[in-house]
Amino acid sequence: MSETRWLNETEMRAWTGFLETTDRIHRLVELQLREAGGLTMVQYEILHWTNERSAEPVCMTELVELMIGSRSGLSYQVSQLEKAGLVRRGPSPDDERRVLVTITDEGRRILEKAAPGHVQTVREGLIDMLTPEQIEQLAEIMEVTRDHLRSAVQLTPRHKRNTR
Repeated sequence: MSETRWLNETEMRAWTGFLETTDRIHRLVELQLREAGGLTMVQYEILHWTNERSAEPVCMTELVELMIGSRSGLSYQVSQLEKAGLVRRGPSPDDERRVLVTITDEGRRILEKAAPGHVQTVREGLIDMLTPEQIEQLAEIMEVTRDHLRSAVQLTPRHKRNTR
């Protein structure tokens, strides 16, 4: 059995600083989105990704992977957006098992209304207080950790094949 490699003081500062910063920026952004468009952060992300891919509908499975969420949680949020008339969903013409999501004109209007304040909140809460060098370092750090975690953590369960 290997010995535990405890965090030293600097590593602990980095870890606890990361946790508090991500929690606080998440809360700040969530408040701004609720005020600007009556959206949760997850709903804003759904609108963002469906708008980014507006040339064609986005598959629910792809949204789960893009947003790092659960299928059931995402399905609930898409249902809420659909009830509000901000997205449409339906079966894929190629594969009826796949569900596709498309942003509506009203969804695009809400997204465009919320986006400027969203960007301003992200800038004020994180970006603008850092130097360009620090932003570059942060981007590199997040890319390294994200890439490692993408390969180490499976977010969506693999489908079992029916072997009948």
